[in-house]
Amino acid sequence: MPNHKSCEKRLRQEKKRSARNHFVKKTIKSLSKKMKSDIPLEEKEKLISEVYSQLDRAAKRKIIHKRTASRRKARLTAYFNKVKKEHETK
Repeated sequence: MPNHKSCEKRLRQEKKRSARNHFVKKTIKSLSKKMKSDIPLEEKEKLISEVYSQLDRAAKRKIIHKRTASRRKARLTAYFNKVKKEHETK
């Protein structure tokens, strides 16, 4: 247990922030997994912008590093382009 009031407040703040950060990270993870699942190409097109938005927002709030967000966006884009190309050749 903390001995100072400021330490108690810090613990309360950390709980809130950690819960918020965990939710954002889980959302990004689940959207990324959904993107790589077997959904139609049209839905993936809509979903990719939502994933980009979430990643940019998380980077802006410093929940994840900006380069991490950039790397994940690049990998998702590469995956999406590969799927799109495969779909066009069929």
